[in-house]
Parts: sequence; C-alpha cells; structure tokens
Amino acid sequence: MLKIFFLGLMSTGIPVAIAMAGASLIYILISGDLPGFTVVHRMIGGIDSFPLLAVPFFILAGNLMNNAGITNRIYNYALALVGWLKGGLGHVNVLGSVIFAGMSGTAIADAAGLGTIEIKAMKDHGYATEFAVGVTAASATLGPIIPPSLPFVIYAMMANVSVGALFLAGILPGVLMAVLMMLTVAYFAHKNGWGGDIKFVWSRFGGALIETAVVIAWPLALYYAVQWGAPAQATVITGLVVIFLADWKFKFQAVLPIMTPVLLIGGMTTGLFTPTEGAIAACVWAMVLGLFWYRTLSWRMFVKVCLDTVETTATVMFIVAAASIFGWMLTATGVTAAIADWVLAFTKEPWLFLLLANVLMLFVGCFLEPTAAITILVPILLPIVLKLGINPVHFGLVMVLNLMIGLLHPPMGMVLFVLARVAKLSVERTTAAILPWLVPLLISLVILTYIPAISLWLPKYMGM
Repeated sequence: MLKIFFLGLMSTGIPVAIAMAGASLIYILISGDLPGFTVVHRMIGGIDSFPLLAVPFFILAGNLMNNAGITNRIYNYALALVGWLKGGLGHVNVLGSVIFAGMSGTAIADAAGLGTIEIKAMKDHGYATEFAVGVTAASATLGPIIPPSLPFVIYAMMANVSVGALFLAGILPGVLMAVLMMLTVAYFAHKNGWGGDIKFVWSRFGGALIETAVVIAWPLALYYAVQWGAPAQATVITGLVVIFLADWKFKFQAVLPIMTPVLLIGGMTTGLFTPTEGAIAACVWAMVLGLFWYRTLSWRMFVKVCLDTVETTATVMFIVAAASIFGWMLTATGVTAAIADWVLAFTKEPWLFLLLANVLMLFVGCFLEPTAAITILVPILLPIVLKLGINPVHFGLVMVLNLMIGLLHPPMGMVLFVLARVAKLSVERTTAAILPWLVPLLISLVILTYIPAISLWLPKYMGM
C-alpha cells in the first residue's frame, strides 16, 4: 500500500520529497499502527547526523570557487597545458573539469561554472556548438566522482560507510573517465582534421608543468617531513606560508586553487580532520583565496553566495529527511526484504545483479535527481549488495556514476537543461549533442562495475 501511495503522489507531478513524506504520512494515518508525529520524528532524526554537516559546507565551497573567478584561472592553466593538442579546447574542457571537480562536488556546479567559459571559448574558436555542449556535459559528470562529492556524502550516510573511503574510491575512476573522454576528443579531432587552438610555446607549457610539479611536490614534502619527525602542526603551517610566498613571488596561475582537493584528501587520509571538518576547511580556503588573496570576491557577493547555499542546502536536506521516513517505512513494512528475496530468487550471481542494478539506476536517473534517487534506492538495493558480498564502497561509486549519466538525459536531466540555457540551444539539439558522449561514459561504467579493484585499490592502500 505504501508503494501505491508513493507512485500515486508521484504521478500527480509533485516533488519527490513531498511524495515520499506524504506517502508515509498517509500510510501511517490509514493503518493506525503509529502516531502521526512519527513522520516528523523520523525526518528530524534522519538529518540529525554529524557527517551530513559536510553537505552545506561542500556546497558553500563550490559556490565560493564559482563566484571568486577561480574558474578563469583553472581554464587558463588547462589551456597552457593541453590547448596546443589537436582538438585543444576539447582537452582543456576535460582537464578543467577534472580540476574543478576537486572543488565543487556537483555536476551542475561544474556545468554552470566552467561550462559557461568553455562553451563560449570553443564557439569563438570555430567549434560547433553541439560539440562544445557534448564535451562539457560529459566532463561535468566528473564533478561528483572526483572528491569532494556531495552524492558520496549522502550515500555514505545512507549506507553507513566511510566518506573518506568513498572519496578515495573516486580518484582512479575519475582519471579513467577523463582519459576516455580525452581519447574521444582526439577521435573527433582526427576525424575532422582539427589542429591545436594555441601555439605550443615552451615558456607557457613549462610554466604549467612547474605548477603541476609544485602541486605534487608540496604535499609530499610535508608528508615526508612529518615522517622524519617534524611536528605535524608546525610543518603544515610552515608549508602554507611557503606556498603563499611562492605564489606571491612567481604569480602562479592555479597552484592555490588546485591545492583544494590536495588539502582535503591529504587531511582526511592522515587523520588531520574528518570529512565534515574537511568541508569546513575547504570553505575557509575558498574564502581566503576569494576575499583576501585574489580579492575577486566582495563581501556583498559573499552574502549572496551564502544565501544561495542556504537555499540549495534546504532542498537537499528536505529530500534526505523525507527519504529517512520513507526508507524506514519501506523496511518496517517488509518491502525491502520482499524485493531482496525476489531478486535473490531470480539470481545469486553478483555480475548479473550488477547488470540489472545498472539498468535500473540508469532508468531512475532519467526521472529523479541524484540525491532523491540515492535516498530511495540505497535502502532497497543495499541489503542485496551485502548478501551477495559486493563491496558497498564499490557499489556506491557505481550508483553515483549511473545517476550522473542520468543528469544528461531528458526528461529530468539538470545538466542537460543548464547547458541548453548556457549554449542557447533547444533541449532537443542539446540531447542530440550529448548522445555521442554517452559512449565513453558507458564504457567507463562497464569497466568500473566489473573491475572493482580500480575503485577499491586506493582505500585499501590507505587502510580505509
């Protein structure tokens, strides 16, 4: 009966969060087994979670980076590094998204932030609008795969797994996806006879390589200094002073913005802070860069960013709260157990279950935004995952990737609508432009689904 109420409310077109909470309330009132205030109690309890505090701070960090002119620095850095390759701006698009993914944590922020700059630049250089939109849409899916990731935080809370392990699990898959996308750009460049978009200049390329080397060497130097007996806190403070002095002296393009994911992942893996504290640290870092170092963010804009963050956070949290009571009701009424028994009666082969789960999640992703889909699907699928011996961290990565692909599809794909507005294309033309880019994404999905070692190697190596 609960399922009927939920599907009935969904069919009326009301938001999915209201449908989940409403179906639960109607069922409780009709059954008479529980008092009505159970809905409110379970909803409040569902968001009374320390790990969920990371959600508003990751959203705020992404918004601050988006509004502080950081995207222009990332674009110029990526242009210097790969803009001279054939199909240059296509490669810049992918590399820029890889870097920005380490700051925003959402595909929509990536598409709206870097996408605006990249699509305009590609059109100015003579690329077809459809190609620019397609590569931007595909690369935007990297946002929630490469840490930090808002969907990973939601999944971790729902599945009771480590946020840090999920963040580490997304690094190598993100690199794999980026490589496949860049190979796709190279294919189109070869097919259409495209050249580079800027001349290869050693000084410019060398400067980008030096910045890359600094980003890699700085955390390694701190790590080994601590390993050799230096006090951790004093070493980190000294390292920060040195990197800011180097940026002031050499006028680096993007070293400090790229340091955001380095600081976040490094702090979590070394135990310096929890994921929630890491999200706060990312916000402080973004504020320091935007308000004081680059001075590209005014206090008036900061207030606006905070208000936008409150609005987005309220939406996400309401979905999580509604899913909490709905998931609890699904378990209490035996729905999840019945579905698990049905699936296990049909097959006990993990590979076949993963195939069916992928099809289901791709379908659901076309109609629900990721947060809502995760909160609905995890209580249903996780018991089956655990019974079949599938690693829940690996399954979380597969689920998020499926739902990111769903963001590119009508009728509910938010990235699709964002890019249609940015590129001033119809939704139909935008959809057609994205279709060829589903190939590298689906290849990535198959590889990551059936080779779990790619996603699990880093968490195991770091002991998480």
